[in-house]
Amino acid sequence: MYSSRGHRRRRRDLFRKEPMPKHVIIVGGGIVGLAVAERASRQGHRVTVLEKEAGWAMHQTGRNSGVIHAGPYYRPGSLKAELCTAGNRSMKKFATEQGIPWELTGKLIVATTDKELPALAELRRRSEANNVPFRLLDAEGARSYEPHVAAVAALRIESTGIIDYGAVSRRLAEMVASRGGDLRLSTAVVGIASRADRVIVSTADEEFSGDLLVNCAGLHSDKIARMAGLAPSARIIPFRGEYHELVPERRHLVRGLIYPVPDPELPFLGVHLTRMMDGSVHAGPNAVTALAREGYSWRDIRPSEALGDLAFPGFLRMASNNVGVGFGEVRRSLSQSLFAKSLAKLVPGITKADLVPAKAGVRAQAIRRDGALVDDFLIERTPNQIHVLNAPSPAATASLEIAARIVELAQLD
Repeated sequence: MYSSRGHRRRRRDLFRKEPMPKHVIIVGGGIVGLAVAERASRQGHRVTVLEKEAGWAMHQTGRNSGVIHAGPYYRPGSLKAELCTAGNRSMKKFATEQGIPWELTGKLIVATTDKELPALAELRRRSEANNVPFRLLDAEGARSYEPHVAAVAALRIESTGIIDYGAVSRRLAEMVASRGGDLRLSTAVVGIASRADRVIVSTADEEFSGDLLVNCAGLHSDKIARMAGLAPSARIIPFRGEYHELVPERRHLVRGLIYPVPDPELPFLGVHLTRMMDGSVHAGPNAVTALAREGYSWRDIRPSEALGDLAFPGFLRMASNNVGVGFGEVRRSLSQSLFAKSLAKLVPGITKADLVPAKAGVRAQAIRRDGALVDDFLIERTPNQIHVLNAPSPAATASLEIAARIVELAQLD
């Protein structure tokens, strides 16, 4: 039978205009920037990635705890909730297809006192709303997973895993290169100018002319946005997360991942214990204000950055509202004994002697002028620019989904 409706649909498909290939310039070679590059190049677009460091994923991506998050923490309906739960699936699928090792470990979020039970109940509610598989456990049930844990109750998050996000980033870079992408390491951006339909990105040695700028500069994303003429709605304030490791003979105290019930007023998950892909057990991180965007120790100080960040009205308001919390984090940063005591709330057998310092990380936390911490992913755009202005954890987990959202936003697919 002849269908005029089907005939009209075929004619519309025949004359539908496909998007013309564009030149996409991406600033930042962490996992989000490389995921955007991979997605855009897969759609047939020309891609240039500009990374100021000598290697990929040198900062937030390469210094996190390597967890494939499941999404129990995030406000239902938020971008974090949506993209983390989708990213949990897509990251595992990508790693499996690309031969990148990962493990399904699950995670315990433990309430160590009755006072934490209401917050644990809220995490249960969010897990249900976000379709995160979980089990509610009593103390005995928690110890069936982690025999040395202290808990009055716990949530067992079944779909949490671990992976090496540096390996993921390097594979994404290889995929972009195989499609002819222009990948530039040791290439810092020094200027950005927009024209009616072009964006000009300058480095010390060269200019790049593109149709679209995507800013994935992480710790420097607000600086890149201002360089491009945008007045971002938030400023990046760096928070250093300091880690320790359990000495090898004490690693048996932790089988998988043990997290505390987090403070619902803060976007940090609290000091936790994470078994890594190499079998080591990371402990941390705490959260202290860094005195440089890449301030991985108290010795790393850049006065111009520190003065600009600390004088920002939003930081001053945030700090004044969290004096006690901030003081406690600084004390724990300066005292390995206090750090160990925090961990001993989760696993009482841990002592100061069980810990050795490990590589620190710095979280790029966006803060608004009124002092509010930006709790969700924040993406802002102009006609030929897209700026990822807040992408802390779980951005690595959600990186492939963030990339898909950006490509869709830019109408590149």
